Amino acid sequence: MTTNCEFTLAELMIVAASEAFRGDGEIIASGLGIIPRLGASLAKMTHTPELMMTDSESLLVEEPIPVGPRGDYVPKYSGYMSFERVFECVWGGKRHAMIGPTQIDRFGQTNLSVVGDYDKPKVAMLGVRGLPGNSINHINSLFVPSHNTRAFVAGEVDMVSGVGYNPARWSKNMRQDLMEIRHIVTNLCVMDFGGPDHAIRVRSLHPGVTFEEVQENTGFELLKAPDMGETAHPTTEQLAIIAQLDPHNLRSRQLKDNPPGIRSASNDQ
Repeated sequence: MTTNCEFTLAELMIVAASEAFRGDGEIIASGLGIIPRLGASLAKMTHTPELMMTDSESLLVEEPIPVGPRGDYVPKYSGYMSFERVFECVWGGKRHAMIGPTQIDRFGQTNLSVVGDYDKPKVAMLGVRGLPGNSINHINSLFVPSHNTRAFVAGEVDMVSGVGYNPARWSKNMRQDLMEIRHIVTNLCVMDFGGPDHAIRVRSLHPGVTFEEVQENTGFELLKAPDMGETAHPTTEQLAIIAQLDPHNLRSRQLKDNPPGIRSASNDQ
């Protein structure tokens, strides 16, 4: 879908992120980071109003809370959602989170703990946090603001913080039907795991990006989805909702220089 309105790459990615939640129904939608959060919020305000949200509070909200300082905005609360109840949803599979790992491999295994050897890492981060339990129990999608071979690594990730589809790491007694990795949204394209044996494939290319550019910036072989096309452009209505959800334009700070959504050959990747 194309529109005549101007939009930024961040806004294109917000709309792409919202599509990951399409049709999820009455489950908790968690977008971790400004663009994923705005994507989940846009989904609730447009195509999937049944989504449940807390927006990092202890109460469910009827409409997404705008990001940044609220001013005189008063959230529309609808119910209590304690940590205990959140974990009940997590363990029961009633959640879809979009996360931003440091590394992803061809199996969809994710790393947000260390870069380099675990015993003597080049970079140590915050550890696996809740990712092992989250990744094995409910739907996850992935957000990568800078698509390159440091993020999409050859071989396995340096530490498996979140489970993926690597058969070598699943024993015959482990249930694999409780986990799903839905979409990967990057600054170049949208991908999924719809290939043979969950192989990663490109669903859509952002305007001005070629498949060859995506492959060059990925450490493993990618497939093309049969219907691969161009990522849908934001509509005027969607841009208005995004502006309402992000009145302080925090989205513009999430990508380097926040380039236009339609890139020419002269734009940096």
